[in-house]
Amino acid sequence: MKNIEIIGTGMAEAKRQITNDDLANIVETSDEWITSRTGIKTRRFCGEDEDATSLAIEAAKNAIASAGVKPEEIDCVVCGTLSGEYVVPALACLVQRELGFREDIPVLDVNAACSGFIYGLEVARGLLNSTDGHIGLVIGCEHLSRLLDMEDRNTCVLFGDGAGAAIIQTTDSGVYESVLGARGGYEIAVEGPGEVRSTIKMDGKAVFKFAVEAIPKCVTTLEDKAEITLDDVDMVVCHQANSRIIDHCVRKMHADSEKFYKNMDRFGNTSAASVPMALDEVCKNGLAKVGDTLMLVGFGGGLTWAGVLIRIGEKK
Repeated sequence: MKNIEIIGTGMAEAKRQITNDDLANIVETSDEWITSRTGIKTRRFCGEDEDATSLAIEAAKNAIASAGVKPEEIDCVVCGTLSGEYVVPALACLVQRELGFREDIPVLDVNAACSGFIYGLEVARGLLNSTDGHIGLVIGCEHLSRLLDMEDRNTCVLFGDGAGAAIIQTTDSGVYESVLGARGGYEIAVEGPGEVRSTIKMDGKAVFKFAVEAIPKCVTTLEDKAEITLDDVDMVVCHQANSRIIDHCVRKMHADSEKFYKNMDRFGNTSAASVPMALDEVCKNGLAKVGDTLMLVGFGGGLTWAGVLIRIGEKK
């Protein structure tokens, strides 16, 4: 089975910036309360003319431009999301139609919550290998603001909207390892369609405990499978849920904090979009270059966890 590598990234920020002070005018909270517990200062909410579909399309366009590929070269599309506007059609199908991809390619959504983008990478790898494809588009996209209970200060302060995308290609060389897992539970839940509007519900303490176990587990497993250490990894991009979670894990693993990228202060928790949005910033800001090895780690509702060790390549 061929490996995959990243050859382009892109992201889309929702238009409305919501500060902690803005939320303090809606619910009983404060900038100090939110920042000290989460590291989040602002997050983005969709404007009136935006939704999950428009964000996913923008991120995909940017990734395609970054990679220098043509729409007809795309051999599969996988989108990680839990908040698309439709159950059917899949968000990935709407991106396919808008961007004019071929009709003879596999196109689907994956719902692994905050691990969705990394699950999507592994699904895309399998699809490319099984169909003799070469180039894939993987998106993580969320419109979580429409799922928030603005009277619940324990959840409404955490989440934001956004999208990130990556163009991947198969390769006979390079570094690639993955780990995927789940432990079924309702610690984070959003009910399906019904008479009452669905909102995010979360047991914050249980999720924190799960997350600080999941990150070291993913890191250690990837190190063992690739027979490397974190010293051999150029950057680590974790799901951007909470700065305290990442900081706790860095201390627990005695790791170099400079290798662990964080941007939740500006975007909050964007679920499946958080890893690819952070990945795009890492690449655009020169923190990762062609030939570098990245470790991506996700954890979230399900409960799911996922990690990949993947290289930055250039289009062949």
